[in-house]
Amino acid sequence: MERLSIVAEKREEQGKGVARSLRRNGMVPAVLYRGGGSQSIKLVKKDLAKLINSMSGEQVMVDLQFKDGEKKLALLKDYQVDPIRGELLHTDFFEVSLTEEVRIPIHVTTIGEPIGVRRDGGILQHTLREVMIECLPDKIPGKTAIDISKLEVGQSIHVSDLKFEEGIRVLNDLNDVIVTVVAAAVEVEPVVAEAVAEVAAPAEPEVAKKGKKEEEGTEKKEK
Repeated sequence: MERLSIVAEKREEQGKGVARSLRRNGMVPAVLYRGGGSQSIKLVKKDLAKLINSMSGEQVMVDLQFKDGEKKLALLKDYQVDPIRGELLHTDFFEVSLTEEVRIPIHVTTIGEPIGVRRDGGILQHTLREVMIECLPDKIPGKTAIDISKLEVGQSIHVSDLKFEEGIRVLNDLNDVIVTVVAAAVEVEPVVAEAVAEVAAPAEPEVAKKGKKEEEGTEKKEK
């Protein structure tokens, strides 16, 4: 696993106002987590941006070198970017030890275009983009890639198909599907049945019939 270095400083000041002030001065507020505790730190924005860009989405161990001479080994856990200006706002690091195992998600990338998509018009579905692993920090793979070019319609790649070196345990269910190729849905034209409706002659209303009988009875009496 690749290992990079960056200079960091500890900080005691907290709050949104302090964070804004740090950013104006070319710094980025950050937090270094370890077990149940945490340490507030700050880093030079330009150096941090260079570090993140060099990682290319892979897991990388970082040597945090403090100005007082202390060094800490960490993993970049997360970072926040302003959606409009693209400015780095905050970063989280997770301190690790080379002698203690860690649990960490690993991104799964795909290589190639499935034959079931290219030839048969199927649809590729990603159902799992990360897998959780447990291992010593120096065993963490930067990323893991799978070749999907031979997948046909109805075929899938499962967690059990991933290959890791010895000492890495996968915590996901081995039967979990990572990608699958499904047949494209076919639209069926609705069939409209022509129904012939029989129109029956309307029955004479009862009231009308009753009225006729009464009239006939009246005429007979008059006669």
